[in-house]
Amino acid sequence: MKIAIIGAGLAGLTAAGALKHAGHEVALFDKARGPGGRMSIRRTETALGMAFFDHGAQYFTARDPDFAAEVARWQAGGSAARWPAAGADAWVGTPGMNAIIKALAADHQVRWTCRIESIAREVKGWSLRHSEGTEAADAVIVAVPAEQVADLVAVHQLDWAELAQATHSQPCWTVMAAFDAPVAIADDCLRTRGAIGWAARNSAKPGRTGPESWVVQGSPDWSTAHLEDEAEAVSALLLAELAAMAGGVLPATLSVQAHRWRYAMSGSAGRTALWDGSLGLCGDWLVGPRIESAWTSGRALAALVVSG
Repeated sequence: MKIAIIGAGLAGLTAAGALKHAGHEVALFDKARGPGGRMSIRRTETALGMAFFDHGAQYFTARDPDFAAEVARWQAGGSAARWPAAGADAWVGTPGMNAIIKALAADHQVRWTCRIESIAREVKGWSLRHSEGTEAADAVIVAVPAEQVADLVAVHQLDWAELAQATHSQPCWTVMAAFDAPVAIADDCLRTRGAIGWAARNSAKPGRTGPESWVVQGSPDWSTAHLEDEAEAVSALLLAELAAMAGGVLPATLSVQAHRWRYAMSGSAGRTALWDGSLGLCGDWLVGPRIESAWTSGRALAALVVSG
């Protein structure tokens, strides 16, 4: 079949790889400018060189043996490495978290900056509408966050749309700061400290270069309470929390940015993947808020398609 996949994150790309291996023709469409999604990175020029930040997912683990084998392949290809500072089973993409998505996307036809506005069943197959026209496919896979599912599938699978609407993500404010000297904190990562849900010395991760760089993420409750605050205010509040952990003073900042993730950590619908014969859903939100969950869901959907 010719299969169109909406969403070129880990779930969509995992499904695409398995389907291509099984002999299907696959085309992916993603509204983003490039690979990343929740595994995105940000780069900023500073007086001390380029600073890099993993401003989405910070690391991942591999518990399922099949996923662990996949991660080993990523490691062998140079796109993943262990990060012991976050735990014995912690992994990161190298030189940035999006390296894994970039490597997977390189094997496929992906149209970036292409937002699929609607899908429609035709007498034979499907049509997908976007700003530049339409695409035809025999089957469609929707691999986007839960909050974006209903608009695409409600006309065709109302129960799937309702399931997605009932599966809520948690928001997260993320502050990215580069400094002209090391921050006086011994550990490279911190968890659950007041307003901070997570803070990490990003420049200490494997394969990273550039000046002292930190990613500071608000806790889910704090981020929810401050969701509509201005970025500057959020940056000041979270960096004040980081300063308190560093003895009250931070080095001079080279750059400071804040990013509001409205849908940072997915919920869990208690499913793995959904398929009706020509329309399918996959994504971490069906399984749980882990990178491994996205891979598990994409692989499971591909298996459903291949089995008929």
